[in-house]
Amino acid sequence: MYLSELRISNFRRFSVRKDDLSDVEKPGLVLYFNKRLNLLVGENDSGKTTIIDAIKLVILTESREYMRLEYEDFYIAPGQLEDEQRAKYVKIECIFRGFENRNDEAKNFLEWLGIEKNIDGEDQYFLRVSLKGERIGRKVVWEVKAGSDEVGIQLASEARDLLRAIYLKPLRDAESELIPGKRSRLAQILDSHESFITSSSEHHLLAVTKRANKAIQNYFKGMEEDSVTPLKDQSGKILLDEVNLYLAEFFTEKEKNKIAKFSISDPNLKSILERLALDLMETKAGLGSYNRLYIAAELLLLRRQNYTGLKLGLIEELEAHLHPQAQLRLIEFLQKEISEKHDVQLIVTSHSPNLSSKVNLENLIICKGDNAFPMDSSSTELEKGDYLYLQRFLDVTKANLFFAQGIILVEGDSENILMPTLADIIDKPLSKHGVSIVNVNSTAFLRYSRIFRRKNISIGEMGVPVAVVTDNDIVPGSGLTTKEIEARRKEKEARYDGQSVKTFISPIWTLEFDICVSGLKRLFYKAVLQAEKIQNSNEIGLTDGKKEDIDQKVETDFESWGSDDGAKIAGKIYGDYILKKNISKAIIAQCFAEILNAEERQKLKKQILGDQYLKYLIDSINHACG
Repeated sequence: MYLSELRISNFRRFSVRKDDLSDVEKPGLVLYFNKRLNLLVGENDSGKTTIIDAIKLVILTESREYMRLEYEDFYIAPGQLEDEQRAKYVKIECIFRGFENRNDEAKNFLEWLGIEKNIDGEDQYFLRVSLKGERIGRKVVWEVKAGSDEVGIQLASEARDLLRAIYLKPLRDAESELIPGKRSRLAQILDSHESFITSSSEHHLLAVTKRANKAIQNYFKGMEEDSVTPLKDQSGKILLDEVNLYLAEFFTEKEKNKIAKFSISDPNLKSILERLALDLMETKAGLGSYNRLYIAAELLLLRRQNYTGLKLGLIEELEAHLHPQAQLRLIEFLQKEISEKHDVQLIVTSHSPNLSSKVNLENLIICKGDNAFPMDSSSTELEKGDYLYLQRFLDVTKANLFFAQGIILVEGDSENILMPTLADIIDKPLSKHGVSIVNVNSTAFLRYSRIFRRKNISIGEMGVPVAVVTDNDIVPGSGLTTKEIEARRKEKEARYDGQSVKTFISPIWTLEFDICVSGLKRLFYKAVLQAEKIQNSNEIGLTDGKKEDIDQKVETDFESWGSDDGAKIAGKIYGDYILKKNISKAIIAQCFAEILNAEERQKLKKQILGDQYLKYLIDSINHACG
């Protein structure tokens, strides 16, 4: 049994959608989960916590924390404040599947199970549990029912207890959760575990505690453990006698049977569990260590062998208080645990590119805008080979694309270094617009761009503007006609373009060649000469004298070339220097960015915005910035 589907209407950020044909309201969010691991990723306020809270409201948690539907949970459109503009109702549906061949699970919900056809046309059971809330002014009424239809019937408390999830909150105080106390979380975990479900009168811990209590009581009676031999140390007896002496004065004759005693626990199993602490052997452990200990304790409830209820873990911000290596170890273990135990399901939220890059892409769900987008093969345009490729190469530096409001995909280090500088110059700083640059280090743009292209756009597009910046890759003088060159460009655009993905191709050959043709050719040639010096030197930078020599050489060479033919000059700079001398393009870009930043900003901005050879770069920035 696992949570297969979540449907939300008018809960917090998720409103409802109208059917174009019937004008019937449909859930604002319909989300399908994997049977095992689901990692919800996305920027702040993208709906991750809303999804977790919606699930918790319907099925509650093992920790028995109090939850209720609040007035503020009813959807209201951004910018609206009036009561009448807030939704009148909230509906959250959790649909559970996976009862096949598990009669021990199905028997718990026979009154509420429905039957449907699976993709193979075979009958299968499903369980629909719905929360329906209504707002009357500021008053909120709500109920939870279950059944195969939209109406449902009341879900018995025993059945509902079998649907509880374990939950780890985001800003968890792991150390305090594991200390003794009335209703402590550790006691709740242990009390729910099968190790403590046996008759409390027979449990070994109870017998151990009784023996310990007897020994303690004998000490305060001044007797050895055999209850016959007096102790040499009678201080315990003296202390207890003094307490009872006071009590004798405090109580009446009718109450004289009230005599004090010392013990470590009441003689019942629940009381014993509430006095247990779980700690690490080492002293002064940090928050990260206690967080891992707490997660280990909570996971005990997912490993119960004879439990026939739901085994679902909800974990917010798995990376809390963990350094990157600890995050990777934890997610690797969880993926292994899930693969070995098919009846365990995890729904985890994260802001961590480390975790996002380590989890199989098919287990990711990207929360964006007012929707959530699973990355499984039935939802994206990614092909099987794309998943295998991305599993190899989608590392932590590229995984930031899951959290971006806009994306620029580039094929090399030069674009990766230069694009932020150009964006700053034209007053479109990428960080301000939430844009990430992803260097794919190849022309495998299609692999990455398909992440953002959906198979079924009727439920909504991702809406993340993705700019693919690539070279034209046609050598000048290739002999191709203008028509043939344009056909190749159209073919490349058609390969990558789709939905919010748009391709931007250099006008002539490569980024470096086209800059050599542009109005920035002198500044770029200066960067090339600087890069040549730096590449062949162990020094950190260039002296003022060397910089002056380079400036002089730029003037001399441009005067000697004596031509306004941009392609001819580009051939000199790109062919005779960059290619023949094998100068690092990354170093050139670094030097060029530094030179541009030193120029007068407004004059440079006007020059860049009016340059036809740089237009494709500027257009890509504008597209990614929305």
